[in-house]
Amino acid sequence: MITLTSADGTDIRAYDEGHGPAAILIVGPGLDDGTRTRRLGAILAERFRVLRLHRRQYRLDLDVPCSVAQEAADVLALARHAGLPVVVYGHSSGGVVALEAMAASPSSFAGAVIFEPAAVVTTPWAGADGQVITRARAAIAAGKPGKALAVFTREATGYPEWQAWTAGMIAALVPRYRRLVPCQINDLQAMDELGNRLETYARFPVPTVLLAGDRSPPRNTAVLNAINDVMPHAERVIMPNRDHSADMKHPREVAQIIDTLATKVIT
Repeated sequence: MITLTSADGTDIRAYDEGHGPAAILIVGPGLDDGTRTRRLGAILAERFRVLRLHRRQYRLDLDVPCSVAQEAADVLALARHAGLPVVVYGHSSGGVVALEAMAASPSSFAGAVIFEPAAVVTTPWAGADGQVITRARAAIAAGKPGKALAVFTREATGYPEWQAWTAGMIAALVPRYRRLVPCQINDLQAMDELGNRLETYARFPVPTVLLAGDRSPPRNTAVLNAINDVMPHAERVIMPNRDHSADMKHPREVAQIIDTLATKVIT
């Protein structure tokens, strides 16, 4: 693990693995304490240098919510540190962080793969009056993080009831996830506070693959399509028989898509 300093003086933590002609900078999704992207990173490290960010939104040692802009600044600091052409991979809310880093400094990136970004393109994820955040935080205050995650999974992301219940049970039973649930709700609020950024994404010069699984919730696909409609250098790729967890369940397939773009933009 390496430690850098972000623009606001906060330390940045990232795993630095592999060697190659380009750096793949990975920005993981919600509930990621830096371990979710391990397998994906290991595959990519066979051909590239891989920097896997431990997002500050999920740093329990910091224990304070942060904005998307602050996390984007962390990504830019890592990109500068790489000293190589950088392809950024961002997943879900991490995809939005990656998009905002590209918006702040497009010249820092040779390309991007964004998996089902949790961007706001219509109504906020938490509802027009933020009721999902209110209900989830009430559950956390009552000592029920599993219920909080179930509310988030069902009402914000649109998963079926049984999947929301399963996610809640896992969060309730696994201490690591239980501790991260408040961070997930903070992350949700950060996404909604950022708002609709389609006008900004329409000016992107960075070659980008917008990636999704055909078994993901409909809203994920709708967001991806809305971004694809405005981004001038985007390619929409839908993985058959895959869902929002394809990075964990089928990391070699996701790695191949990242590898293909990286090879294209650095040659």
